[in-house]
Amino acid sequence: MNSYHPKSLLNDLQYYITPPHGCSYLVEKSARMVFLDPAHRIDVVTLSELSRLGFRRSGDFVYRPECHLCRQCLSCRVPVHEFQMNSAQKKSWKRNQDLTVKIISTRDANITHYKLYERYINLRHADGDMFPPSYDQFEKFLIHSCSDSFFLELWKDEQLISVSTCDQLDDGISAVYTFFDPEESRRSLGVFAILKQIEYVKTLNLDYVYLGYWVPHSTKMNYKSQYAPFELLLDGQWRRISRHLDQDEINKLGEMLMTTLPSEWNEPIIK
Repeated sequence: MNSYHPKSLLNDLQYYITPPHGCSYLVEKSARMVFLDPAHRIDVVTLSELSRLGFRRSGDFVYRPECHLCRQCLSCRVPVHEFQMNSAQKKSWKRNQDLTVKIISTRDANITHYKLYERYINLRHADGDMFPPSYDQFEKFLIHSCSDSFFLELWKDEQLISVSTCDQLDDGISAVYTFFDPEESRRSLGVFAILKQIEYVKTLNLDYVYLGYWVPHSTKMNYKSQYAPFELLLDGQWRRISRHLDQDEINKLGEMLMTTLPSEWNEPIIK
């Protein structure tokens, strides 16, 4: 594996690039990842700078897609002070007002967290890469971290029903992964967890919730475009999408990522 240095202000760190492998989002596509040497323990400032350059964290690995002929993995973040709930999000918010929020360090994870994670993977993602779940997998994915991470928990009385793993950044938080009780589907806990993350960042008087990669041609990722306005890292610049996009617009954006953005999007959709 060859050493690799992306063009950024963080070239004093050591990076590597993987060989091509199957893409997790798009069928019959290959992908490559640039990742930071996992031996590095980085601080909040460094992780924040990397996040603004399009990197994500998974366990001890901080990575960014670096694919030939494909630019569909777009870093997505929500500017919390401008965010406006849509009707579905308002319903989820009202439906979950009986829940209590707790914030704890990921280092304080215990068997209760794992059991919820295990049920979530078994019942919601039995066809995914993380099936079958194991405690070792849970630990490496959600507890191990090269920086400061925490759980945003949702409790129904004495029952833990949702956990969001988040990284603290200097301009907000990065949402790493959320798992919840599959039997509470009526609550739309995935939606509510993001809304509580947005609220939490507001209480810190910070600016963004980073939602990870949005991939226009991946249906399972389209939920991220519902938190409007939102910002996408397009060709090295954060560009604001001022409203929700319909499916035709999402498809068009995915196609145009191989060339340029549609000229008619300059106003009023993108600012």
